[in-house]
Amino acid sequence: MKVYNLGIIGFGGMAGHHVKQLDEVEQVKVKGVFDINPERVRAAKDLGFVGYSSKEELFSDPEIDMVLVATTNEAHKELCIEAMAAGKHVLCEKPVTMSSAELEEVIAASKKYNRVFTIDQNRRVNKDFVLMKRNVEAGLLGKVYVIESRVEGSRGMPSGWRTIKRLGGGMMLDWGVHLIDQIMYMVPEKVTNVFCKMYSIEYPEVDDNFRLTMTFESGLTAHIEVSTNNYITHPRWYVLGTQGTLQIDDWDCSGRIVRCIDKENHWEEEIVYTKAGPTKTMAPRNPNSTETISLSEPMDVVDNLNPVYWQFVDAIEGKAELKIKPEEAMRVMKVMEAAFVSHETQTAVKTNI
Repeated sequence: MKVYNLGIIGFGGMAGHHVKQLDEVEQVKVKGVFDINPERVRAAKDLGFVGYSSKEELFSDPEIDMVLVATTNEAHKELCIEAMAAGKHVLCEKPVTMSSAELEEVIAASKKYNRVFTIDQNRRVNKDFVLMKRNVEAGLLGKVYVIESRVEGSRGMPSGWRTIKRLGGGMMLDWGVHLIDQIMYMVPEKVTNVFCKMYSIEYPEVDDNFRLTMTFESGLTAHIEVSTNNYITHPRWYVLGTQGTLQIDDWDCSGRIVRCIDKENHWEEEIVYTKAGPTKTMAPRNPNSTETISLSEPMDVVDNLNPVYWQFVDAIEGKAELKIKPEEAMRVMKVMEAAFVSHETQTAVKTNI
């Protein structure tokens, strides 16, 4: 078994998370780190890693096989290209670049230098997402026509680069990239329409809340919300199908499916009186006309960074295609670009993504 030496550019919080996860990946070993902040380089040395004095020193080390780019977002393109030009395979943190045009340059460099290039879209293996996806694909809801995905907090955004536009801050690039990627990974259709409203409640330069609606060519609608000042949260997932409804409440995967077993589309002559007043359409249904299926955490799912590295190594060794492809990241990037245009123009944007 070959062990690949990893060099890390940018030794902040996410890089530290990668280091902890890599204890479980036998084929990848961190050798060294470069960061523009000398204190972060010293922190890496304290952990037993090589502390490089420059990115060039790291890139020129012949023992480095692969590079993790974990800097602020505006530097991703340049560093990915430089690393591949130096002969290194590259794993880049999300969002992969600041624009689709930048990503085109990175993909071209990957082909030019014949290096494997992938992105840390690790939330494809989040247990809540996998649970939702499996139940939808099993047909338990009938034909699905609405998927709602929400991530909500109430503490605002962390201070620092996330609040600065030129560094790639804001919730669309921070969390939106993950939630859009999940939906597009799940739905094998083109996105034909994008509408987005963004808010800058606490941070004037960037979006700290957004509401995004994507329409697919079949008519399926995905609604994605990210908020940083919600004091009462919605369910993590809410999915509507022709035969039932799915709700997953939180990251712990508690939830349920309510399936229809009797449409009850026959109507009594008399008017039904409810607290909403007289109504037939919204009258409570017979409890025997539905069944409830409880949902729980899928225990067979590896929900961490390990699958990202496994597929990276498999692709380097030619054992399998990448599971997180740059072309998939390109589609996500183009949806985000359409979302920014939609917000700026206050209109829906027709797409063919």
